[in-house]
Amino acid sequence: MQEVKEVKMRPSIDDHDYQTKLKAIGRFIEDGDKVKVTLRFRGREVAHNVFGLKLMDRIAGDTGEYARSNRPPRWTAGR
Repeated sequence: MQEVKEVKMRPSIDDHDYQTKLKAIGRFIEDGDKVKVTLRFRGREVAHNVFGLKLMDRIAGDTGEYARSNRPPRWTAGR
């Protein structure tokens, strides 16, 4: 049975933490699950949403060999 796994990140994630999350994404996909990546902005980070889009593009590029995106990143504020 295919599940949707969620990976949460912040736009100012350190490189080591990013690599750890990337390995988790690869492991979830390898197990046959779908992965939803959520970026959480805190405080003034919201004013710099370009960093979030760059991070999402980086994730798409790094997982492009074994994954594809079902939809482009979208902005949902205040849920």
